[in-house]
Amino acid sequence: MATRTWTPPGPYDLGRTLGVLARGPGDPAYRVTDGGIWRSSRTPAGPGTLHVRPTTAGIEAESWGPGATWLLDNLPTLLGSKDAPERFTPRHRLLHEAHRRNPGLRLARTGLVLESLIPAILEQKVTSDEAYRAWRLLLQRHGDEAPGPLAGLRVMPDPRTWTSIPTWEWHKAGVDAKRSSTIIRAARAATRLEEAAAMDDHQAAARLQAIPGIGPWTTAETLQRSNGAADAVTTGDLHLPKIIGYALTGARGTDDEGMLELLAPYEGQRHRACRLILLTAPVPPRRAPRFPVGDIARL
Repeated sequence: MATRTWTPPGPYDLGRTLGVLARGPGDPAYRVTDGGIWRSSRTPAGPGTLHVRPTTAGIEAESWGPGATWLLDNLPTLLGSKDAPERFTPRHRLLHEAHRRNPGLRLARTGLVLESLIPAILEQKVTSDEAYRAWRLLLQRHGDEAPGPLAGLRVMPDPRTWTSIPTWEWHKAGVDAKRSSTIIRAARAATRLEEAAAMDDHQAAARLQAIPGIGPWTTAETLQRSNGAADAVTTGDLHLPKIIGYALTGARGTDDEGMLELLAPYEGQRHRACRLILLTAPVPPRRAPRFPVGDIARL
């Protein structure tokens, strides 16, 4: 076990900063306990487990496994030290209030692309519950036990393992051929894709979208986490434009074009604006039933 303490420069909300890294309440690679937050990662140095908790001295971290040193070296970046919330200037009373009520929110930056890319691919064109179930089953079946004292924590498979998962295992997890093929292509290009963590947003997006099956939606969802991309807006989402439009104008049915127009005053910080709205704004009342949860494993 190795340890490190990082002191934030101001108010800090650990749960909301790292919460976006969890893929559903049953994520085998992420767990919240009374003692803090536990995460497993497959780092360039190997698998590692990180435990972080707030203390009077700052954020105290412990780590285990071959990737322990890498995780601690990158701890401040993960927790948002390179984020610049002071650059955000609210221009709407709702965003002004949301920004005031969440002074400790920072954008996490994992520095690990595949770790966020693969779950984002699993979330393409399906409900969140279906994607969370697939991620959970694949890690339980093909991931490794995470180092450290917390039982049940899993590390996601390495790239070679992702490429060797049999067709029927994808099927059991409810993952169709289009998404599994995209994940396999991404895993085969893992080295090149991981380089995107050190690129600017435009270069990183181009690198990810060079892989067939990875479009703007998946790219934004990945770079928001791997690169802490403050301006990466998720377009092509079924719900986000409607939520943003309803929050800022009260209008229903806003599309991507309308959402981007509303967010234009926040260019450079548009993802942060979306995060603040999602944390505090009311959502438009539902007018249609939820999409049914499918299970291709039963076919």
